[in-house]
Amino acid sequence: MIRTPLLFLNVLVVATCGLIYELVAGTVASFVLGDSVRQFSLCIGVYLFALGMGAWLSRYVKMGLARAFIEVELGVALLGGFSAPLLFFSYARLSYFHVILFGLLFLIGVLVGLELPLLMRILKEQLDFSDLISKVLTFDYIGALFASICFPIFLVPHLGLIRTSIFFGILNGIVGLWGTWILQPILKKNPVLLRVRASCLLLLLVVGFIKSDKLLSLAEEELYPDAIVYAQTTPYQRIHITQGGNGFQLFLNSNLQFNSRDEYRYHEALVHPAMLSTKKPRRVLVMGGGDGLALREILKYESVESVTLVDLDPAMTSLWKHYKSLAELNKHSYDDPRVTVINNDAFVWLGETSSEFDLAIVDFPDPTSFSLGKLYSRRFFRMLFSRLTDDAPVAIQCTSPFQARQSYWCILNTMKAAGFHVHAYHAAVPSFGVWGFALAKKMEFTVPTEIPDNLNLRYLNSKTLPSLFQLPKDLQSLKTEINTLNNQALVRYYEEEWNRWK
Repeated sequence: MIRTPLLFLNVLVVATCGLIYELVAGTVASFVLGDSVRQFSLCIGVYLFALGMGAWLSRYVKMGLARAFIEVELGVALLGGFSAPLLFFSYARLSYFHVILFGLLFLIGVLVGLELPLLMRILKEQLDFSDLISKVLTFDYIGALFASICFPIFLVPHLGLIRTSIFFGILNGIVGLWGTWILQPILKKNPVLLRVRASCLLLLLVVGFIKSDKLLSLAEEELYPDAIVYAQTTPYQRIHITQGGNGFQLFLNSNLQFNSRDEYRYHEALVHPAMLSTKKPRRVLVMGGGDGLALREILKYESVESVTLVDLDPAMTSLWKHYKSLAELNKHSYDDPRVTVINNDAFVWLGETSSEFDLAIVDFPDPTSFSLGKLYSRRFFRMLFSRLTDDAPVAIQCTSPFQARQSYWCILNTMKAAGFHVHAYHAAVPSFGVWGFALAKKMEFTVPTEIPDNLNLRYLNSKTLPSLFQLPKDLQSLKTEINTLNNQALVRYYEEEWNRWK
């Protein structure tokens, strides 16, 4: 006699593991490719279609349902368990990553889609049809809820993507091995070989779980020219620091954020035109800039009484504690008592705060996804406008006006649509090329032309500062759509333009 309650527990595990593999694939894709909304949408669509294909294919399994279920379970354990390391290796070494991503997701979906119909057919002799359907679907949806809650809150922050996929592969393998005993009354052949295969697979997955850090390191070594000296996965991004003869570099989701050899050019250009556009700013707001390098430049001004830094990821604002070279580079700016750190979504925080500021520095990553694109939207700039005093300047990094000219001017045109008076400027940063910024105020203003000698800057002086605002012909303004929460035009511009340079 088959032990029916134990099979319903299998349904719960199957549903949980299947959704976990889909979430792993979507997260890996969004980490390495950006545009999390698009990647998750495509992954969900492919996975759901594959589930339907698996359910349809189950009709062709006529004999040996119990053995077929166990074989499928072991297949899911193998493919799903090693899905994350396989995807990281594929991205690092192959040019057709999308083929691997959607092919793997489709195969997993087909196998998961086979599992439930096979289980239902095995159980149909044990239960009334209506009771069978209600119980199977109930456990299926409970498993989906469990996976969707645990994945972002517990699994990724504490296990990481590779350990998460392998851990649930182990669970699938246990279900397969367990099934050789639960379903033994209807297995037509001796299950010894099945048990040996399941045990070998479980051993392989356990070794993979133990060696997961090594697997990830092997995959990521191909992504960067220099050695990785620090790596961390957070609920929001993958952080890497690499070290080589040219200093160290910070990468977020494989995108370069700065090189220690030339970052001073970027941060001096970002901060000082704004600081010199108003008289003695006291309350300064920094959004993004968790590396503390913009803070370093702001704190050179004695008039500054307080700096509020808003960055979503606590791992970024504490990175200097774990990598001492960064603390040295930012001059231990986080130790300054004038600095207050707020770990929150800048969009949400800006809508909730009632504080006013004499100056704002916006140093977000480029708009590679909708979640970042909202931080360059008209709504965001209108909220920022309302939090500034009348003479307060705001400086914002705006990607490259040479490589992504439409994207650059989309940001500036969106700021104008929010009520700002905007001046475009640019700087040469060897690690990035020509990089673009915007300087804005609520009212018309004249850009600064003089740099005080006591700032001891390495890049800017009174001769170079005015030249930042002189744009060559190929960087001149363009008409673009306004970036709104509804259209996310900026993300579309950005993806189209930067893809031409890959």
